[in-house]
Amino acid sequence: MKAMSLTTHIIVMGVSGCGKTTLGEALAAHLQWPFFDADDFHPPENVAKMRAGEPLSDADRAPWLLRLSILLQANTHAVLACSALKNRYREVLTTNLPNLRFVHPHGAFEIIAARIEARSKATGHYMPASLLQSQFEALELCADAVMVDIEMARQERVAYVLKALKI
Repeated sequence: MKAMSLTTHIIVMGVSGCGKTTLGEALAAHLQWPFFDADDFHPPENVAKMRAGEPLSDADRAPWLLRLSILLQANTHAVLACSALKNRYREVLTTNLPNLRFVHPHGAFEIIAARIEARSKATGHYMPASLLQSQFEALELCADAVMVDIEMARQERVAYVLKALKI
C-alpha cells in the first residue's frame, strides 16, 4: 500500500527567476489546489522599491509575510510561490500549518540572471536582475526543502516533487 502524504500546503521558494511560479502553477494544476503568487500580494511601496533596484528590508517584508500566512491558513490546501529566503520568513509562513512543505528550485546564478533579463524584457516584471545578487546573499537554505534542479524539464520537476512529497 502506498503511503499517503500529509502535505496540505506547498511553498515553492527561492530567488527571483528560479522558476517558482512555473513550478508552483504546475503543481497546483496537478493537485487541483489553489495557486497563489506572493508577488501579487506585495504592497505598492515594496514594488516601487524593487522597481527602483532597492532590496526590501525585513521591515518591508513583515506585513507581506503576515498577509501570506493568513492567506495560507484560510485555504485547506494551497501552493504558494514565494521567495521565503530566510528561516525567520519561513517561520512566519508556517504558523499553524504543520503539514506545509517547502520546495526549492535551484540553479546557477548565471542561468537565473539570464532568465530574469529575459522575463523583464518580455513582461516588464518589476524585479531587476541587479537585485539577484542580494537575494543569493540573503538566501538561507531550508534544511527540509525538496531541492529540485531548475535545468530539469518542467514535467520532470513536477514528477520529482510529487514523488518526494509522496503525493
